[in-house]
Amino acid sequence: MIVSASPCFEGSPSVSTIISCSSPKSPPEESTLAMSFPSVSRKSRITSAANVLYNNAVYWPNHSVYRGDTPASLNYGCINRVYYAFANIMPDGGVFLSDEWADATASCDGVQGALGSLMHLKQKYPHLQVVLSIGGGASSETFTLVASSAILRDNFAQSARGLVEASGLDGIDIVWDYPCSPQQGSDFVSLLAAIRIHLPEDRYLLTAALPGAKPILQNINLRQAAEYLDSINLMAYDYFGPWSHRSGHHCQLYAMNKDEASGASSVQYLMASGVPGKKILFGIPLFGRSFLHASGSGHKFQGAGGGDDGSFEYCQLPRRGTKEQVDKRAVAAQCVGGDGGFVTYDNPDTVKAKATFCKQKGLGGLFYSSAPSDVKDSKRSLITAGFRTLHSS
Repeated sequence: MIVSASPCFEGSPSVSTIISCSSPKSPPEESTLAMSFPSVSRKSRITSAANVLYNNAVYWPNHSVYRGDTPASLNYGCINRVYYAFANIMPDGGVFLSDEWADATASCDGVQGALGSLMHLKQKYPHLQVVLSIGGGASSETFTLVASSAILRDNFAQSARGLVEASGLDGIDIVWDYPCSPQQGSDFVSLLAAIRIHLPEDRYLLTAALPGAKPILQNINLRQAAEYLDSINLMAYDYFGPWSHRSGHHCQLYAMNKDEASGASSVQYLMASGVPGKKILFGIPLFGRSFLHASGSGHKFQGAGGGDDGSFEYCQLPRRGTKEQVDKRAVAAQCVGGDGGFVTYDNPDTVKAKATFCKQKGLGGLFYSSAPSDVKDSKRSLITAGFRTLHSS
């Protein structure tokens, strides 16, 4: 949720026509929904996107509709790409929208469904791309099954294209949490190859979200994967969490110990593995990780505050009654108390530093984990801070 920043990029119908492509079929050349708008062509949108100096992209989870958030609340002067999350996968490879009410039925910004709202916003903001994010944590086993079979990979690719065409989207994003073996890594690349047969790069975006953890990344031939992908969304966070032995800055740009991972080391690994810097989007979490009974990094802790996963949304930070501080060595924000214990996250200062890092390393820009978790105040907004720094001289 971002307001009050001036637009800086150049720059409704029913959604009942959106189909659930649980089985592949030949996609229409133009969808009913897409033809309802005097639209900028997808090819033109992809071509113009290649000329964007830096991407500032966000994930928008469809369940946000249930708490009253809508896509129109975002400031598209600072955003050029929205990842609509998540679509699901069936064991036969079919891809389908995961929540019919939120996606296509709920009253949302004067149209039907959050996806309908985004299609409307694409016409208002010609620079805006909307990409369907497929998968998430609940789809790991299904991805493993589908990616292991040439027939199911082709089914997936055909079904994804049908859904993209029917919805008027600009492409798809693969979120497989995670390819956990060399065989799964090989299957991941084979899946990307199959997708490109049906979603050619001159007309459609294809991206993938990957973790910063080297044990996962080393399962994938990253050079080959990058040949098929327009961007790799590097999740440069969750380096520490409730699973860790000690507390730590979960989104640290730099590690304090040589055996720790960090945003900088993850970028270095990707680039050393053959991924062009321009194809890397550096991830900013719009949440903080909690470590109860800890007062800083490197401490023993007992459990986590916040939600079920031990996290607080950025809009809930710093915790009431606490003082926000920045660890300048790690480039990470923190607060202690209130009572999340030691909470580590990003704030505008750390995002500015990370955006500067992206420019220095020649990366493609930034993405943010869940746009509705940002704040309305532009002075505190991470999305606004990242955009302004990326595009400052």
